[in-house]
Amino acid sequence: MLITSRLAREYRAMFDLGELATDSVLDCCAGGASFTAELGGAATALDPAYAVGRAKLAELLQEGLRGTAAITKAHIEHFDWSWYGDPARKDAMRVEAAQRFLADLDARPDHYVAGDLHHLPFADNSFDLALCSHLLFTWSDVLDADWHRRAVSELVRVSRHEVRIFPTVVQKTGAPVPFLPTLRADLAARGVSSRIVKVPYMFQVGADEMLVLTPNG
Repeated sequence: MLITSRLAREYRAMFDLGELATDSVLDCCAGGASFTAELGGAATALDPAYAVGRAKLAELLQEGLRGTAAITKAHIEHFDWSWYGDPARKDAMRVEAAQRFLADLDARPDHYVAGDLHHLPFADNSFDLALCSHLLFTWSDVLDADWHRRAVSELVRVSRHEVRIFPTVVQKTGAPVPFLPTLRADLAARGVSSRIVKVPYMFQVGADEMLVLTPNG
């Protein structure tokens, strides 16, 4: 899977955050996003890729930029450029995000945690809000229902108020995730409410919704 970079303004649109007011946010798995850098002390980023070190991360971000550009080109009919304007602007934003991420990683390494989404190294209810961008559901053609169930359970465990996951469709094609209804039913049986919410962002055609989970809701 690719390591990508996104700016905080992309996050605010993808997760409909508005003027976020919260004491603590977990971005998981964050990749090279600059959300934590831009939000400041309120945010923590987690990704297993952080274990490889800064130099290798910089290489992986370059590979991610090339990889996402190739996916976009190969599946051009599945993308809508209304939000970004054109490929050059999108790529410039990704480069800016990567630069901000790497600078903040140097300045505040304690805000970047190398960890496994299935075994988050945090206590229960550690964060007001947990965000997951372009991993869960996006890669459901590669990662199965049980993988998702375990990952979502961990995000719910460490969140006091909400988990937001974007998008809710499969990468490249925008196809629906076949096991999402069953996953939501399983969560409901455990007392976790869920709802699908439209967001003010779309790049992949049909990917304009997030899943919002409310622990003990």
